[in-house]
Amino acid sequence: MHDPAGHAPTPSTVALVHYTAPPVVGGVECVLGHHARLIADAGHRVRIVAGRGRSSDPRIAFARVPRADSRHPAVLRLQGELDAGRVPRGFDRAVAALVDRVAGALAGVDVLVAHNVCSLNRNLALTAAIHDIARRPGAPRLLIWHHDLAWTLPAYRPTLHAGFPWDLLRTPIPGAEQVTISPARQADLAALLAMPLDAIRVIPNGVDLAALLGLGPATIRLVRATGLASFDPLVLLPARVTARKNIELALRAVAEMRRRGRPTAGIVVTGPVDPHDSAGGAYLAELRALRHALALDKGAIFLADVLAGLAPDALVHDLYRLADLLLFPSRDEGFGLPILEAAVSRLPIVCSDLPVLRDLAGGAAVYVDPDADPGAVAALALARLDGDPGAVLARHVRTECSWEAIYRRAIAPLLDRP
Repeated sequence: MHDPAGHAPTPSTVALVHYTAPPVVGGVECVLGHHARLIADAGHRVRIVAGRGRSSDPRIAFARVPRADSRHPAVLRLQGELDAGRVPRGFDRAVAALVDRVAGALAGVDVLVAHNVCSLNRNLALTAAIHDIARRPGAPRLLIWHHDLAWTLPAYRPTLHAGFPWDLLRTPIPGAEQVTISPARQADLAALLAMPLDAIRVIPNGVDLAALLGLGPATIRLVRATGLASFDPLVLLPARVTARKNIELALRAVAEMRRRGRPTAGIVVTGPVDPHDSAGGAYLAELRALRHALALDKGAIFLADVLAGLAPDALVHDLYRLADLLLFPSRDEGFGLPILEAAVSRLPIVCSDLPVLRDLAGGAAVYVDPDADPGAVAALALARLDGDPGAVLARHVRTECSWEAIYRRAIAPLLDRP
C-alpha cells in the first residue's frame, strides 16, 4: 500500500468490524464512525461490517450481517448457555454460518480492523469466526483493536470459563497486529497474551474539535486548507490590515516564539485591507514580504488572502474558541472590542499598553509597548500561556488529540504499509 519512492499510498479497501455501527449509540461505535470517516478522507475504500447500523456517507459501504449483532435473539440464546459455562449445541453451526457471511462481506478487503470482537465475550461465535477467517490463505491483514478486555475486567469474570471458546479472548491470532487505546490497556493486554509490551501499539481515541467547539462549515474548510489547528500556540489577531494595528510586531513575535522552542507557533490575522486606507494594499504587500523573510509562509495566515472581503462574524467567533492567545499590539484604539470578545472566550490577552485597553482588561491582560522588542513580547506571551496548566492541556488536546492529528500520526502509518 505504501510507495517506497515517497508517492501517495495506493488506496486500499479497509473493513471495520464490530457488533453494531452508527447510528447505534456507543463508545466503540463512535470511534468506529470517526475511523471510517478519516480512512475515507485519506482516499481509501471503506466498508463497515456489523449486525446493526447503516452508512450516512456515500464513501462508506455498509454490509449487514445480522448475527454479528450481540443483541440478536439467536446470539442471546447462545450467550445464556456460554455465560453459564456450557458450550451450547449449535455453537459450531453458528460459527460456520458467521464465517460464510463475514467472509463474503470481506471479499476484496485488504485490511480488516476488528473492534472489540476479539476482546469481549458478547458474541463468541463472531470471535471464533474472526479467528477462523484470519487463518485462511489470502485473508486480509488483521488489526485487532482492543477497547476493553473481558479477561481483565471484574464485571465479565463470572461469565468467563476455561477452555474453548472463552480462551479465544486470550489467544493471539498468528500474524494479527494488536492495538490498544491506552498504555494501561497495553499493559493489561501484554500480560493477558504473554506478549512483549512493544509488540502492542497504543493508538488513543480522539476528540472531534469541530463538534466540541461548534465550528461552522467555513471554519472547518479554513482549518483543513491551512492546517492552523496544528499551530502551537495559535495566536489570533482580529484586526483590519492597516498600519496602526502594528501587525508587523505580531509577526515578529511569533517568529521569536519559533526561535524559542515553539517551531509550530502560528498566527491568524482576520481582517481585510481597510477600505478607507489608500495605503492598505501596500501595507499588506509589506506584511507578506515580512512573513516570507521570517520563514512564516505557512505559519502566518492573512484571511485577506483567503477570503473575498470581510470574514464572516461566525468564522471569527470560531477562531476565538480555537485560538490560544489574543495578541493585539495596536498603536491606537478608540475602544478595543477584541479585548471583550477574547474575555468571553476566556482567551489569554497580550495587548498594547494603551489607556483604552487598560480600561477594558484591567489586570487580566499582559501589556506591552507597541515598540517593544519582539523577543520580549514572545517571552511574555509564552510565560502567560505556560503559566496556565489548563491552557497547556487545551493546546495539547487541540494539536495532538484531535481525530485528524491521531489519524495523521498513528493510524495512517499503520494502514499505509504492506
